[in-house]
Amino acid sequence: MNRSEWLALSLVLCFASSAAAGRRVADSDLSYEAQVRPILKANCFECHGEGEKLKGGLDLRLRRLMVTGGKSGPAIEPGKRDESLLYERIRKGEMPPGTKKLTVEEVALIGRWIAAGAKTAGPEPKKIDHGFVITEAERNYWAFQPIRRPAVTSLDPSARVRTPIDAFIAARLQATGLTLLPEADSRTLIRRAYFDLVGLPPTPKEVDQFVADPRPCAYELLIDRLLASPRYGERWGRHWLDVAGYADSEGYTNDDPIRPHAYKYRDYVIRSFNADQPFDQFIREQLAGDELIRPPYQNLTPGDIDKLVATGFLRMAPDGTGSRGVDQDVARNQVIAETIKIVSSSLLGLTVGCAQCHNHRYDPIPQTDYYRLRAIFEPAYDWKNWRAPQARRISLYSDGDRRKSQEIEAEAAKIDRERLKKQQEYIERTFQKELKKLPANLCEPIRIAWQTPPAQRTAEQSRLLKQHPSVNVTAGSLYLYDNQAAEDLKRFAARAAAVRATKPVEDFVRALTEVPGRVPTTYLFHRGDLAQPKQAVAPGGLVVLDRTDPFQLRKEPSLPTAGRRLAFACWLTDGKHPLTARVLVNRIWMHHFGRGLVSTPADFGRLGERPTHPELLDWLASEFMAGGWRLKPLHKLIMTSTAYRQSSRRGPAADRIDPDNRLLWRMPVRRLEAEAIRDSILAVSGKLNSKMFGPSVPVMEDEVGQFVLGIENKNGENRPGPVIALHGEEFRRSVYVQVRRSRPFGVLDTFDEPAMEPNCAARNASTVTPQALMFMNSDFVVMHAGYFAERVRREAGHDSRAQIALAWRLAFACEPTTEQAREAVAFLVHQATIFATKKSVAGKPDPQLQALANFCQTLLSANQFLYVD
Repeated sequence: MNRSEWLALSLVLCFASSAAAGRRVADSDLSYEAQVRPILKANCFECHGEGEKLKGGLDLRLRRLMVTGGKSGPAIEPGKRDESLLYERIRKGEMPPGTKKLTVEEVALIGRWIAAGAKTAGPEPKKIDHGFVITEAERNYWAFQPIRRPAVTSLDPSARVRTPIDAFIAARLQATGLTLLPEADSRTLIRRAYFDLVGLPPTPKEVDQFVADPRPCAYELLIDRLLASPRYGERWGRHWLDVAGYADSEGYTNDDPIRPHAYKYRDYVIRSFNADQPFDQFIREQLAGDELIRPPYQNLTPGDIDKLVATGFLRMAPDGTGSRGVDQDVARNQVIAETIKIVSSSLLGLTVGCAQCHNHRYDPIPQTDYYRLRAIFEPAYDWKNWRAPQARRISLYSDGDRRKSQEIEAEAAKIDRERLKKQQEYIERTFQKELKKLPANLCEPIRIAWQTPPAQRTAEQSRLLKQHPSVNVTAGSLYLYDNQAAEDLKRFAARAAAVRATKPVEDFVRALTEVPGRVPTTYLFHRGDLAQPKQAVAPGGLVVLDRTDPFQLRKEPSLPTAGRRLAFACWLTDGKHPLTARVLVNRIWMHHFGRGLVSTPADFGRLGERPTHPELLDWLASEFMAGGWRLKPLHKLIMTSTAYRQSSRRGPAADRIDPDNRLLWRMPVRRLEAEAIRDSILAVSGKLNSKMFGPSVPVMEDEVGQFVLGIENKNGENRPGPVIALHGEEFRRSVYVQVRRSRPFGVLDTFDEPAMEPNCAARNASTVTPQALMFMNSDFVVMHAGYFAERVRREAGHDSRAQIALAWRLAFACEPTTEQAREAVAFLVHQATIFATKKSVAGKPDPQLQALANFCQTLLSANQFLYVD
């Protein structure tokens, strides 16, 4: 077997599926490449093969080098486990050094491999380069292979194939004896579609219209309407804001300064999703929008402003460089590191940050790769010539704004001159009036003293004025003598202020830009220590991908900037990159099915999960790119498939075969995200404010230390003062609520709103006690249950059965059963009786309305409200 055959075989073995990895491999099937090398690479190669020095003269990167051994002799004796020095040292915990040791299972596996003869998958190469080596097997890993469009499997009609998606899924199911479940009913489908695309429940009228629509295309038309809704951008924009790490504050320090202009990036994302902006363009604008227009950034068009706003993607990482008392060098480098993490997890699906201090222990990413990526961003994030957040702002003031401002200022200045003239007249008149009250012999000396500038007065003049303070009339004291004159002057000042208030307000963009002509040299930091720079590193991509399509950064001659980020963005979106499209479509799939085809959306590497349907993933990626990188057609393709439309009902036989539903034989039941839960409560209570865009709704700390919506108004004792009205802003959708890193909004935090540290690739969906307690005791829930009850009474009247039916339809998009309705009526009667026996309190609602509010609160707390099936 030659070297290429050996490496190809090692690929098959080394990167077997996760399912196979979970089974115990027979001793005779153990090989160095498949089972042993990954363990040694993660724990030992840094000292024994990839590091600068070969410790003990021992290289563990090949089996034959282990047999040869180092200064202490052979590391292994094939077939003789207990005589092998390697096994002895790892079994006793002497190696690797430090606190991190091999697990019991890893030690046992290496022992079994040695005992079975320390086999390899095939002949080993005769020569291996010093240091980090990427094997052919690693280059051939599935995620690094070009995206190819596989043929669609043809199946018999009984498989109910509507789309190519169904063909791929049904083929896997048939191989295991499973089939797709029957289609969900119309009410389930419309609720599922609404929450998936707009994050809000359908109204009873919308449900009735859909259920009654007999047309075969009714469902497709529903999807089209939802995709055209402005609520779509709010829903799917929020998904992207997670991976972008969107926050309205800097984080890093306890002060957590506000980012007053960050909301513009959020609005840009929502608008982009609503417009179905091609995602390759969306990526290019976020990575290099500033390089798509020419500096200086003045007199900007709306399109230019959008491109600058888009670079806010690269300004979302926690940033302490504008705060006092921090180590600036550490803070600056942390911003760069977190930005690289956001970019790599969102667009590459790899844990590149693991290579900041040393070669990646699991994936073929050497430390130099990390700094090659860093070099792409350093012209904008030059840590030696740093610009603090305030210095990075770009003004949106145009020449027209400045001219208008100057014209308004000239008009206001005219009023100021009139006021000063009047003021002088009033002061002179008052002085003369006060002067007449003094002895005649003092009038002239005091008049002269008063008219003399203070710095030029003699000691005698100063004494005279001090002895007769009544003549010391000034602009500040005029009101003591002539209140009518003072009020007249105030009117002049108010007029000038009103005129100045009409000036165009200077607004700013939080953007990432470069200083033209300044391109720093990037150095690799020894063990990630910024105080130990080593060799200079040129910008570039991942070397494991360079074999087929090398990433060579060529500066565009017309660009005044380095052009590195633009070249990087173009490389990612050229249609040949093996990761970008796969990562994106996997994330879209995840939000529709609750889990991606690769269930680790930010880790397509060796420690991540393998795709459950690799051919489907590649087909979707190729279809996405062929369709112009547009999301809306991809949504429709997924949502019109039989796989998406099937029921979520479990079956014992299918559960035994595929208990985790990885083959998608049913639609998974999913809990709503935090924002969808809050927004749904606002919607059914009738309070939802549909206003879009603009500054975020602020979050404050209330009197018990909870973070709620509101404007901070604390007194000198740091206690909350009077509540400042939000005028309906508190009822806006959750995507517009301020994301303050130090102040997680309580209602959302309870249901797993992610902490942006620095971003979130996939959310948790926990089930914990505080969630139930919130629905029982939260002021927000209790208040909106009351609004819900008022809405139900207003629309359904006073008949309890009509009230129950409407409340049920608003909350669950379906009708209650006869038994459910009967129990609900009994509950209302019981609760109303309890409330009626209590002492009446002025302003309290009547017992029936209180009972209805209790009932509505129960509906909001139900799993049927919180989950989508």
